[in-house]
Amino acid sequence: MNIKKVAVIGAGVMGASIAAHIANAGIPVYLLDIAPKDAKNRNIIAETAVKKLLKSRPPALMQPRNARLITVGNIEDDLYQLEEVDWVIEAIIENLAIKQNLYQKLQRHCTENTLISSNTSTLPLALLTKGLSVKFQQQFIISHFFNPPRYMRLLEIVASEQTRTDLVQAVTTFADHRLGKGCVSCKDTAGFMGNRIGIYWIQCGLLEAINLGLTIEEADAVLSIPFGIPKTGVFGLLDLVGLDLMPHVIKSMTTALPKQDAFLTLNSMPPLLEKMIAEGYTGRKGKGGFYRLNKVDGKRVKEGIDLTTGDYRLSEKPKLEIIKRLKKSGLPSLLTENDKYADYAWRVMSKTLLYAASLVPEISDDITSIDEAMRLGYNWEYGVFELIDQLGVAAFVEKLEADGCIIPPLLQTKDPFYKVSETELQYRCLQGYQTVKRAEGVLLLSDIKQGQQPVLSNHSASLWDIGDHVACLEFHSKMNTLDMDSMALIRDSIEKVKTDFSALIIHNEADNFSAGANLGLLLVALENNDFQAVTDLIHTGQQTYNALKYAPFPVVAAPSGLALGGGCEVLLHCDAIQAHAELYVGLVEVGVGLIPGWGGCKEYLRRQIQQPKRFGGSIPPTVAAFQTIGLAKVSTSAFDAKTLLFLSADDGISMNKARLLADAKAKALSLIKNYHPPEPCTYSLAGKSAQILLEMGTKAFQLMGKASAYDVKISAALGTILSGGDSDMTKPLTEADLLALELDAFLHLVKQPETVARLEHMLATGKPLRN
Repeated sequence: MNIKKVAVIGAGVMGASIAAHIANAGIPVYLLDIAPKDAKNRNIIAETAVKKLLKSRPPALMQPRNARLITVGNIEDDLYQLEEVDWVIEAIIENLAIKQNLYQKLQRHCTENTLISSNTSTLPLALLTKGLSVKFQQQFIISHFFNPPRYMRLLEIVASEQTRTDLVQAVTTFADHRLGKGCVSCKDTAGFMGNRIGIYWIQCGLLEAINLGLTIEEADAVLSIPFGIPKTGVFGLLDLVGLDLMPHVIKSMTTALPKQDAFLTLNSMPPLLEKMIAEGYTGRKGKGGFYRLNKVDGKRVKEGIDLTTGDYRLSEKPKLEIIKRLKKSGLPSLLTENDKYADYAWRVMSKTLLYAASLVPEISDDITSIDEAMRLGYNWEYGVFELIDQLGVAAFVEKLEADGCIIPPLLQTKDPFYKVSETELQYRCLQGYQTVKRAEGVLLLSDIKQGQQPVLSNHSASLWDIGDHVACLEFHSKMNTLDMDSMALIRDSIEKVKTDFSALIIHNEADNFSAGANLGLLLVALENNDFQAVTDLIHTGQQTYNALKYAPFPVVAAPSGLALGGGCEVLLHCDAIQAHAELYVGLVEVGVGLIPGWGGCKEYLRRQIQQPKRFGGSIPPTVAAFQTIGLAKVSTSAFDAKTLLFLSADDGISMNKARLLADAKAKALSLIKNYHPPEPCTYSLAGKSAQILLEMGTKAFQLMGKASAYDVKISAALGTILSGGDSDMTKPLTEADLLALELDAFLHLVKQPETVARLEHMLATGKPLRN
């Protein structure tokens, strides 16, 4: 069974967002909701939902035009459309009677081969299908998406013994390949996996922070960075999902869980939370939550609530020594720390990890599925059992015993939960160790690294053998920023691949491919007036990327997340790109008072010039390149990156990040036979006439208040490069000529105090300065 068309019933935030992500996959989808009584427009609810999707932040749609794949309708008039769909997703209110009433209607309109699922996060499957026909039960599952569906990669699937296996397989394959989901098969238990543990963690973090008198900023800092948990921590996450959701979830969990479950010790609602919800402080969707943005003296400032008084005050980032110590010494040091912050971290995390261990085999027989649920559903860097391994199982259990905790069977054996046997990663279950199995077509660099040493390595990058005569270059500095060590490893890798491999892939599994050049090192050189070091940095980058472009073997980049500045320039010099759908790529140097200096201007201009059906000589591509680089445009997805020409029409896009490396490897292997490096490009550019045109446009922006005086100076430097300097159309420029223009412009800008100010501000705040 192939899923070619889908319907989502329920156009609330979740239902509409699910429909949006199905449209992101290029699949037509119906979005239906009720027809309001006496409404002239009976589709008004679904239509309004689509309009909100186009304005949502972060964007639910990878491209605005994807909204055209969503057909709106209503339940009263349009259920007959379901006869032509392959999958119907119910995403209506969490009310059993209303859901079952809808299911009765679906039985009359869906074919026997239509998969029907509920997006419920609280109601068990057995209760949803109680009293319904055997035929309906055979085609029904729970498919629990996490919010927001585009960005959260977890999909929990609950099937019954009656559910047809072919339908389950069809939706699992579709969700994996087309929606980019990590599909986890769950037992029919309350909260399934992710929320069973995640809600416990949130509630525990909330209550313990109040008990110990921590600020929300302190609590979020302690629970996030040391444990590889997003910086939102507990209170920021509550604001994100909505405070008003918590009473309903807790009530549902309390009702469904057995009386001896540890969750029931946390089922109280703090009076402050009840007061905030009553007054409309429900988080980001309301007037604010534990955090809010407020205007003070005409400026927007971030405020945080005082857990004792309930009053808002200026939010400040806490400076906690324990975080530095944990980062330096590792999680085991948490077991010997004794201040109130360590006490808080231990209370919350030990209870959460202990609770998760006690749920095996109730919610799953497989700890890898539980870890996957927390990584993909809550964006934790490590699953719960991986965290226990970091603490040390024996030491963790010893401290639990000292606290008087009851130790579940899974923790009574104090061996690690994960180990490497020869080259295989194995996990522990109640019956011993099992090999971690990956789905067909999934290749993870982290698995490869378990069983071998790097071919080459330094502080910033490593080269790995990933089989079939293909090597993989991995950046691994902070934020994967690029420095002289990165450049050295790229050059050394090129020489190594020449002799020992047939192709090179540039890829890493971090959240971001590369945030660009290491600005800290650049600023140090500027503060010391060491402009020779800056010249060497630009020369080295240009020569290194040029060697990459003209290497005698195919080079394929496999990026995901941010690929900015120098990271984008890496991509522009590769033969091909296989990108994760969530790719945010751009040449953003103007934001720090610079221009792309490692060949980014040259290569992006080439893409604009070589664009098919480009008319009007050299000025249109020059203007297009100037607008994209000068406005620091960043793609909102890999699909948008194709529109912006950071990706070519032939570059591939992988929806599932877990399949990215395998897809890139297949692309690299396909390029090996008869491979030849690209031919050098020449540029026939308009010179001064193009510069005058670009300057007029920039001045107009300045007059409208959209550009500062220094923006105009940066734009002039950029315009000089993209127009070819003092050249004219009769004297084509070489790539070396363009690189020389980049170097001159870069060196000119770094000597300006305004650029130094921009660099300092970016490093201090993470935000651009428009001076």
